Amino acid sequence: MKRTFITAIAAMMLWIPAQAEVTETASQTAETAAKSDSKKKEKKEVKYNEDGEIIKTGTNFGPLPVVAYDADRGFQFGALLNLYNFGDGSTYPNPKSTWYFEASAYTKENTIGSYKFIVNYDNKTLIPGVRMSVCTGYYKDAALDFYGFNGYQSNYIPSKTLFEDGAFRYSDDEAGRKLEEKGKFPKGFYRFGRDLIKAKIDFTGEIFKNFYWEAGYNFSWVKASDFIPNGYTVYGGESLFNLYKVWGIIPENEADGGLTSSIRLGLMYDSRNVENNPTKGIWAEAHATIAPKWLGTTHDHYKYCATFRHYVPIVKDGKLTFAYRLAYQGTIGDKSPWYSMPFYTNMGPKADNDGFGGYRTVRGLMLNRVQGLDVGFYNIELRWRFVDFKLFKQNIAFALSGFTDAAHVFRGYDMTLSPVATATAEQIALYDTFVKNTKDGFHGTAGAGLRFVMNQNFIVAFEYARCFNKQDGNGAFYINTGFLF
Repeated sequence: MKRTFITAIAAMMLWIPAQAEVTETASQTAETAAKSDSKKKEKKEVKYNEDGEIIKTGTNFGPLPVVAYDADRGFQFGALLNLYNFGDGSTYPNPKSTWYFEASAYTKENTIGSYKFIVNYDNKTLIPGVRMSVCTGYYKDAALDFYGFNGYQSNYIPSKTLFEDGAFRYSDDEAGRKLEEKGKFPKGFYRFGRDLIKAKIDFTGEIFKNFYWEAGYNFSWVKASDFIPNGYTVYGGESLFNLYKVWGIIPENEADGGLTSSIRLGLMYDSRNVENNPTKGIWAEAHATIAPKWLGTTHDHYKYCATFRHYVPIVKDGKLTFAYRLAYQGTIGDKSPWYSMPFYTNMGPKADNDGFGGYRTVRGLMLNRVQGLDVGFYNIELRWRFVDFKLFKQNIAFALSGFTDAAHVFRGYDMTLSPVATATAEQIALYDTFVKNTKDGFHGTAGAGLRFVMNQNFIVAFEYARCFNKQDGNGAFYINTGFLF
């Protein structure tokens, strides 16, 4: 972990000089050309805003090699590119348009074939008075986390305990015995495979000052499959995902995934001073997701989501900020396909967050640990920007943060045992081990982080969080981009 941390910082610092700004040099007028034979380019004047920052203009590049670590997916490697168009600088630090490209892969569970390709585009000027946001991506997870539904109703037994109880067994070979001697316990019981294609286009327009309408279309396709262990067996080939199918919790017609085609409509209030690095203001929104069969959805469902974010300046000029987020996502009615639950829906320039738990929702909590029909979570954070300076004509800052997050299932998914005809007595007997007759509680975590911030938009984060309850995991370390909210 330490090696990854150092490698990421070194890579990032080596690329800072490469952050280039492309601006149009003012062409000489005909009158000037007639008076002078000089063909020297006019040197662009550097301008500063009231906060002493260099006002960026034109297109700024933010390339970065992806050398990261995510506790939920393992080591990540690849490349990403941010493009920020500030135009004439009149909207700085908020860009007029942005592009985001990423191609990266993961090494979780020593599997081959976990990777993602992402292209996002956001534009505020292409359509007069309307902001257009497009997010697309293909995600291949060969070993995605699956801990069941309804939080603590799904009993989590650590891999070490399962291994010591004889549930996990390495294949009888030398490599397996060496792993056992090192105390490396297989985790395949809580894994499944997933292919995901998702795309959305959202439009946002101002009704009056700081108050906006939102409308968009969202598409996603999920293909689920059993996880294939490498070098060991789990319960004679079982996994929790397979048992959920055998117990009838995941219906047979939903087991392989499906297609979701939906319309989203919402309202938003946004008074943030800076979109990607806010130090004051309120950002609140509520929207509904309508996914009927006539729109192409495999299993129709209807959801709603409400989120309130508040940024309170404690020290002038934004050096110390208290920030918090309250979010609730619910299902209209009693049905929702299982594969649509592990997503926290967003409108605007951000793609839907994958899973309740992990870096984008509840840091430290195991990815997909909290799933249900109605789910809520909160984030409370204190942010301190402790240093600012200029480097290679870029505005650079470093910030520290301390935080606490938590999630809770307010309405659960139906966990009734309805075994399929092919279920064995051994499989049915495991139901009482992994499904408890209990209600969910709050899944709390706490941690701290460090961020590198360039031009208030290109942000690299290093964070560590720890769970309060061992049912939610131990500690988790992340290297990622941006603020959580």
